[in-house]
Amino acid sequence: MKTPPLPKEALMTVTGLPFPLKAKGKVREVFDLGENYLIVATDRLSAFDVVMPNGVPGKGILLTQISLWWFEQAKEIFPTHLVPHHLESLTKALRGHEALIPRSMLVRKLKPLPVEAVVRGYLAGSGYKEYLRSGAILDHQLPLGLTDGSKLPNPIFTPSTKAAEGHDEAITRQRCSEILGESIYRKVHDASIALYEMGAKRAAKAGIILADTKFEFGTAADGSLVLIDEVLTPDSSRYWPAKTWQPGRAQPSYDKQFVRDWLESQPWNKTAPGPRLPDEIVAKTQALYAECLEQLTA
Repeated sequence: MKTPPLPKEALMTVTGLPFPLKAKGKVREVFDLGENYLIVATDRLSAFDVVMPNGVPGKGILLTQISLWWFEQAKEIFPTHLVPHHLESLTKALRGHEALIPRSMLVRKLKPLPVEAVVRGYLAGSGYKEYLRSGAILDHQLPLGLTDGSKLPNPIFTPSTKAAEGHDEAITRQRCSEILGESIYRKVHDASIALYEMGAKRAAKAGIILADTKFEFGTAADGSLVLIDEVLTPDSSRYWPAKTWQPGRAQPSYDKQFVRDWLESQPWNKTAPGPRLPDEIVAKTQALYAECLEQLTA
C-alpha cells in the first residue's frame, strides 16, 4: 500500500461533526453515532503520557490505515469491532466530512475489558529492565544470558491493567485470570498469542521484526469476545528493521523511541505542557510511520 496523501498541517482536534463526543484520548476521539461508534485518529503525539503541543501531519491517517490493514488479516483469527461493509458504511456516516474518512473507523459498541493484552517476542524496554533485576518478566522465568534485543524462546503473555491516568500496571497471568475470570482469560491469552504470531510472521516477510505489541478486547451483548481499539500499529507495537537487529544494544525502531530520546535530552520534567517538537523530529516521525505502512502492506 502506498502512502495516502497527507495534510500539510496536523489535525489536533476534530470539530464540526454532528455527533456527541463520547471520549477523547491522547490520540483518538470517539463519537457516538447511536448504533455504532466513530473513532477518529488525530495527529496528536504523546510521550511519557503527555500530549505534545504540536503533532505530526497525517500521523492519524497512517495509523488508521495500518490498523485497518491488520484488522483485515486478524479477522481470519478473531472477530473484530469493525462494522460490516466498513468503507461503505463509513463513507455514508461521514458524508460532508469526507476528509476524515482515511483517519476514521466505524465500529460496534462493545464493553472493553479492563486489561491490555501484551505479548512479547523479544526482550526490550521495561521487560529488559525487569529481566536485569530478576531474571524474569512477571511470572515468566527466562533463560540466563539474554541481552537487550534478544529473541525469547517463545512469545510470552504479560498483561497490564488500564490506568485512567498515568502508567498502566503490569500484572501476572494469575492476577489477569482473577480479574477476567478463567474462561475469558484463557480466550484472551490464546487469541493474543495467535495474533502476535500472525503479525510477527507477516512482518518478517516485509523485513520487519515485531518485538512486542498490545491488543485490546471487548465483549458484545451476548458475551462474545471481540478484538477492538487499534491493532499492530507503531503506536501499540515495537517494530524493528530486521536488517539492523543486533542483540546487546537498543534497536532502531519504527515507533516513537527517537522522539522519547530527544525529549530525554531536553530540560523537561515530563509533565504537561511538553516541549514543542522541532520540524526535523516531526518530519522523521512522519517518514517512519509511512515507511512502516508501505513495507508491511507491500
